[in-house]
Amino acid sequence: MGFFGFGKKNKEKEQEKMKTGLEKTRTGFWGNILNTLTGSVIDDDMYDDLEEQLILADVGGEVAVRLVDKLRDRVHEKGLKTGEEAADALRDIIAEEMTPDAYKIKRDIGVIFQEVAVFEELTVYENIDYFCGLYVKDKQERKKDIEDAIALVGLDEFRKYYPKQLSGGLLRRLNIACGIAHKPKLIFLDEPTVAVDPQSRNNILDGIRKLRDDGATICYTTHYMEEVEILCDRIIILDRGKIIAQGTSDELKALAKIEEKVTIETKHFKPEFLEKLQAAPNVDKAEYADHQLVITYKSGKNNVAKLIEELSAAGITCNKIFSERPTLNDVFLELTGKELRD
Repeated sequence: MGFFGFGKKNKEKEQEKMKTGLEKTRTGFWGNILNTLTGSVIDDDMYDDLEEQLILADVGGEVAVRLVDKLRDRVHEKGLKTGEEAADALRDIIAEEMTPDAYKIKRDIGVIFQEVAVFEELTVYENIDYFCGLYVKDKQERKKDIEDAIALVGLDEFRKYYPKQLSGGLLRRLNIACGIAHKPKLIFLDEPTVAVDPQSRNNILDGIRKLRDDGATICYTTHYMEEVEILCDRIIILDRGKIIAQGTSDELKALAKIEEKVTIETKHFKPEFLEKLQAAPNVDKAEYADHQLVITYKSGKNNVAKLIEELSAAGITCNKIFSERPTLNDVFLELTGKELRD
């Protein structure tokens, strides 16, 4: 995004990169992160006020620190709440005051972007060694950390491969290994399973679960709601850059006003039965298409048993029938009223 780098190149080019990064931040992944850290949605006026400060700042992690600090100040100026509470929560995770020269913070944070960021000239092992070496100077400790990272993402047999020799899924795994090899306490993952094969996806999710179980705090951004259900203890749903709901999985599902979804496969359906279902007080929605009847119940117990009795009485036979509780995807669509989008 232009806010992180390893050194100072041409000043004008870096300033232009910052401007570009600032524009992307308004609606992208980092905008969501900054909104969460400051406890408020950051509006265009705030970003415009920040632009001059960003252009004058040096490239590197220091810019991100200054950005969050400045945003927090603007939140207070506008009379908004929870900005300081968010900063306190971050300090609880990192256990150090957030200042531009607090290098321990950088060691304790791992960032894995959606775009793969590795060196084409280095092998798998050398890439992980390089990124880990930015924070871990002891050679023996670093060697162990590299081996742990390789094992976590399942790249042992590819350690001597160059990035151009890897598949998309393996590249994603390498990208993650480079970001977590130094064993950070706080890890930001931006859609790490986009466009990967099922095997790599399962491997990535298993690795993230292990990081979580080992004590890391993980901020995970994704459009795949099933991944959220598997990984996350607390969930924030954003729509157009604004937080529209937050809580545990069960708390969010309670917002969907859906008690149960029943799907029935039948080829002998009667249209008048659909009208009867749609008129039932505990039915939110009933639809029939492609030989499938889908009924969403707002409330009630033993809905399936009662439905089977009603189908039998109406002379409708079923090939398959199954019931499911509401998913986070149902929650999202209930809250936004539209399909998921990029």
